[in-house]
Amino acid sequence: MTGTKRGVLQDRVPQARISMVWNFPEWGSPEETLLDIASDVLSVGKSSRLYKRLVYDDQIATSVSAGLNTGEIGSQFIVTATAKPGGDLASVEKALREEMARFIKDGPTPDELDRAKVQYRAQFVRGIERIGGFGGKADILATNEIYGGDPGFYKTRLAREDAATAEEVRKAAEAWLSDGVYILEVQPFPRLAAAGKSVDRSTVPAIGQLPTAKLPVTERGKLSNGLQLVVARREGVPVVNFDLLVDAGYAADGIAPGTASLAMNMLDEGTAKRNALELSDELDRLGATLSTGASLDTCRVSLSALKDKLEPSLALMADVVLNPGFPAADVDRLKKQQLAGIQREKVTPNLVGLRVMPALLYGAGHPYAAPFTGSGNEASVSTLTRDQLAAFHRTWFKPNNATLIVVGATSLAEIQPKLEALFAGWKPGEVPKKVLATVPAKAKSEVYIIDRPGSQQSLILAGLLAPPKNNPDEIARGLM
Repeated sequence: MTGTKRGVLQDRVPQARISMVWNFPEWGSPEETLLDIASDVLSVGKSSRLYKRLVYDDQIATSVSAGLNTGEIGSQFIVTATAKPGGDLASVEKALREEMARFIKDGPTPDELDRAKVQYRAQFVRGIERIGGFGGKADILATNEIYGGDPGFYKTRLAREDAATAEEVRKAAEAWLSDGVYILEVQPFPRLAAAGKSVDRSTVPAIGQLPTAKLPVTERGKLSNGLQLVVARREGVPVVNFDLLVDAGYAADGIAPGTASLAMNMLDEGTAKRNALELSDELDRLGATLSTGASLDTCRVSLSALKDKLEPSLALMADVVLNPGFPAADVDRLKKQQLAGIQREKVTPNLVGLRVMPALLYGAGHPYAAPFTGSGNEASVSTLTRDQLAAFHRTWFKPNNATLIVVGATSLAEIQPKLEALFAGWKPGEVPKKVLATVPAKAKSEVYIIDRPGSQQSLILAGLLAPPKNNPDEIARGLM
């Protein structure tokens, strides 16, 4: 296929997006390995070519990805970008073409090549931690047997990845990504489709014999500053996962709904020592992944680290937890993204319900009455400042208000001294008490209707107050 071919699809999507597709050879070919590296350089990490240009610098897209769709006879290299709300797909396409042309001309830098190789190794190692699923042991062995004729063909793939040079990657991109592109535009348009044939529910499937769960033994400890530790040793794969849970969440937003979500989204946007791109680059070089987020009752910082890169990876997590920078420019950028998310929620039926229902269940003013999406509202989010986000972090991020859960190839005896050294400067202190008043059950059922003119379907959401998770019937309630 030569030249450019186009297609346009209208669908019920909140934002327009564009996909660029090129054909290349089959699964297991040398080109697959080289173009896989190219896709990682282009879109993995905040400093990747496409993310940095479209999302971070130009801010014309809210997301961008590059990846492979491989097959036995032929494969596709796919780049997809979602335009910002009300954005212009033509400018997104122009930026994509410019970055692809620059990559084809210059190829990856030595640093980009090294990071892509570490990322592939880290992804492979984490995949084989699982038995099944995409990228698990069974999936890898079966795929290599079916397509490669040898369950151990993955070793060839790893060897090619390790030996690949920047010029080889550039030449593969030049050969397969410089021409013959198919471009698909997906434009927002409210259109319904048939639901298809109904499901046969005339008989109930048999349950059969349930397997016995074998859970790892957990150890508990505490750092000198009061941080609680829960460690579950899991041998077999050299990976250690960390989840720091801080007792805060949306319920700690107070009079400014959306604070917890924005503060946690900002946490990995840079520290006092590193900006967001430097932090992302260091994580990539270590093969580590770090994420931050908030839920109704907790704020979370998660790290997944390779065992042989454990200490430098943990140092990055500690820097994020203890020294967030909250750079003003990124606060403004993420505020715009959160406000755009609120606007999308208000036109998505189930999210509209999750925004409105909490106040109806708990009553206005209750900490749980905020939208269950955690995004807050336009009025509060638009006025949030860098100082407010930093104050939220100072107020709630105290070691005596947090628990660190560790799962993987380590033990309490091994990991506690490392954590003690990294978090020794984290001082305990007083933390406000979230006032979670008991809400009485309603005497009778209530029905509320949200009128959304022009809707072609109706959605029904039912909500019922239930006991807290620490009640003795929680497991039975979950099964029910």
